[in-house]
Amino acid sequence: MTQKTLYLIHHSHTDIGYTDRQEKISRYHVNFIKQAIKTLDKIAAGEAPQWEGYNYVCENYWQVEQFLQKATAEEKEKFEYYVEKGLIDISLTYLNFTELVDADILSKKFADAKQYTNQFSGQFDSAMTADINGFAWGYVDLMHQNGINNFFSCLHTHHGMFPLFKKQMPFYWEGQTGEKVLVWNGDHYQIGNDFLFSPNTDQSKQYGIEGFTEKDLEAQFEVTKEKVFGFFDLLEEENYEFDFCPVMISGIVTDNSPTSPRMMEGIHRFNEAYGDEIKVELITLNDFFKELRGKDLDIPTYKGDWADWWADGVSSTPAGVKLYRDAQRKYRLVNKLDENGTLADTQQLKEAEDQLAMYAEHTWGFHSSVSEPWDSFVNLLDSRKFSYAVNGNRLVSNHLDDILETYGEEANQLDRESYYKIINPHNEAVNMLSSVYIQHWQTIDDSYFYLSLNDFVEVVDSQTGEVLETQVSNSSRGKKVSFMMNLSAKEERIVRLRRKKNEPKMDTKYYNHAHIGTERVADIAPYKYFTHDISIYRLKTDFLDVRIDPAKGVSSIIDVTTGAQLIHPDSLRAAFSGVYEVTSAAKTNPYSVRSLMGRNRKSPATNRFESKLVDLKLIEDGPLYATLELCYELEGTKMYDVRLMIYKELSQIDVSIRLQKIGSWDPENLYISLPFTYNNPDETTTYFEKSGTIFRPGIDQLPGSNTNFYSLDNGALFKNEANGLFVAMKDTPLVTLGSLESQLIELCDERSEGKNKEVLYSWAMNNFWETNFKVDLSGFYELDYSVYVFNESNQDVKELVNETRNKIEGLIAIPYNPSEEERQNFKEDEKR
Repeated sequence: MTQKTLYLIHHSHTDIGYTDRQEKISRYHVNFIKQAIKTLDKIAAGEAPQWEGYNYVCENYWQVEQFLQKATAEEKEKFEYYVEKGLIDISLTYLNFTELVDADILSKKFADAKQYTNQFSGQFDSAMTADINGFAWGYVDLMHQNGINNFFSCLHTHHGMFPLFKKQMPFYWEGQTGEKVLVWNGDHYQIGNDFLFSPNTDQSKQYGIEGFTEKDLEAQFEVTKEKVFGFFDLLEEENYEFDFCPVMISGIVTDNSPTSPRMMEGIHRFNEAYGDEIKVELITLNDFFKELRGKDLDIPTYKGDWADWWADGVSSTPAGVKLYRDAQRKYRLVNKLDENGTLADTQQLKEAEDQLAMYAEHTWGFHSSVSEPWDSFVNLLDSRKFSYAVNGNRLVSNHLDDILETYGEEANQLDRESYYKIINPHNEAVNMLSSVYIQHWQTIDDSYFYLSLNDFVEVVDSQTGEVLETQVSNSSRGKKVSFMMNLSAKEERIVRLRRKKNEPKMDTKYYNHAHIGTERVADIAPYKYFTHDISIYRLKTDFLDVRIDPAKGVSSIIDVTTGAQLIHPDSLRAAFSGVYEVTSAAKTNPYSVRSLMGRNRKSPATNRFESKLVDLKLIEDGPLYATLELCYELEGTKMYDVRLMIYKELSQIDVSIRLQKIGSWDPENLYISLPFTYNNPDETTTYFEKSGTIFRPGIDQLPGSNTNFYSLDNGALFKNEANGLFVAMKDTPLVTLGSLESQLIELCDERSEGKNKEVLYSWAMNNFWETNFKVDLSGFYELDYSVYVFNESNQDVKELVNETRNKIEGLIAIPYNPSEEERQNFKEDEKR
């Protein structure tokens, strides 16, 4: 029999908030490193020869970062001594992230870890992650750019699955740049504990009233033998091709486990007895990959996205995710406005990045959040988690304000002349709507804004004297004054609001036209001398033609330029309508009904409800846009209203879904229909964007990966040659493709290409996970979407996505007081 090797990699899994308060977890991991140092000191002093061979891997750099912040100078010195000797290892990941994390922040965190380890003589180019079973394709290039060449995945198949239809195997993961990272597609992060190497482990459970006796130790060792040999027997049965296998091990079987050297006692004993057949070796992460790369193996290469099975956690906290996404957009604006990082306090920005990173960490709550939603600790940890989004948003917003102050932003002032600076922060030219807000106490040329909306104010480009097309709407922030701006890359322009010279139109009821009745209800169809392009039944501009089915809602959207239909022919539901699902826990309990769902997130017993359109209201119809409100009734909600704003000078629709969710302890899902394509779905390719990469779902994926749902950055692109559209999901990253029915889950394979053509849904809310999701989804929400249509574009997919991101991030408008020099350069805009 060829000698086999079982490699054990010893670490403590970081799960921040699952087993204790988040800040307590930080203390734990600081002390786990201190425990490792003390153990190594004892071994070095000859006090614990039974622990010879012990080493410890810091699962991520966050652990190290926490330690360095709190350790004494002596502890830091010892830590770095043992790192240099290779007895303490450092994985170059920062945390176990969901796919919420921004690519820029992820890259910075990789870079921080690499920069720290560069001081040591050893080779630090490996990273591991645990509990997560999926990673955006962008990870490959981001890791490679930051000196990470090896990646160990410790997946968890609870509601998830490993890729490649087989785990415990290496492969090269090729990124979109062509660079590769060597991956070990591993097993659960505590498989090594199943072998019971540590005496009196809580898994043995063999001890009686006398405690753990010598007899129990012997019995446990027999179990160890059976399990180790049985493990390799199973690998052989499954045609495992190597004479070695790595597994992770913790001090005990728990997340955030303290370290323990006692596993070395069982390892030494096993090797003495059976080492000629199976050798057990505790090895560090970087040393394992050195061994792996030194073997003559035929390792396959795969390309594509590795969709995370646990990405759906983002939909269990829609309020926090909305704040997080807003902070992401502001973070991108900060980096565009202050490319060199010289206009504001960089420490503040780092604190914002840390808070956003903590919110994107994979833990969504305490382990009993579903079984005990009333528990004080459950609600405490939920508040802590939410605070990361709040604080990240607050810090990045304040940082943006600091930068805008250097651009000349003025505070509120009485009797201020109504000048505003409009800034294009992007590296490309843009043509888009800009808006400023006038509060009730502010004046325009000494007059208050009490008259009719669109007869009072106009916007003038101070540098050209041009009067811009303007529309005024009511909003929670005051009167919203909107106008079109066409700006070159990084351009800034100054505009001024002024009173219109013309008097408001007289309010009259004496109309001579056949389309206006005394009660002013606009319900006359078009005739020879009258067009009726904007109504509750149709919104038609020079760019888009939106048809409303009074029974369902948005049933058709035509691209006027080409005549293409934008609604998928297989759609069962109107665009932006809602679908609510609930599964009764009456026959089991809230925990068990969820646990039995597996990877489906629903069951054959799930009840599904469609939204019912009950009212249509034309809110406004101005020169720049028209707004229609569609009021629905939907089970699980008390309000589900869709505000549809169609632009008149752009191929763009903005949608705001306003809903009041009712709480339920039963597992729920709320979907929003986004049934878009461009003309013929067979000729249209769907692209998803996330973590710095763009890929085709169902096509550009690892074999065996998840095709059931995806977490996106900004949205989905539907491209048919030179035409297409982008659907932006500003607050709700999670999407699913195809039928909503309960069914067997299809993993990505050569037949999955058809998935790319299926109907898209935004998966806005769910609470199905039985342990640590927030079970209560109740509350008021506003979820924003946009549709951007493009024609005859010679841009590639990456350029189109970047252009859309610019539109999503928008222009910046700040109150501004021009200098005297600037005033002299203004056109005499008062002269008409």
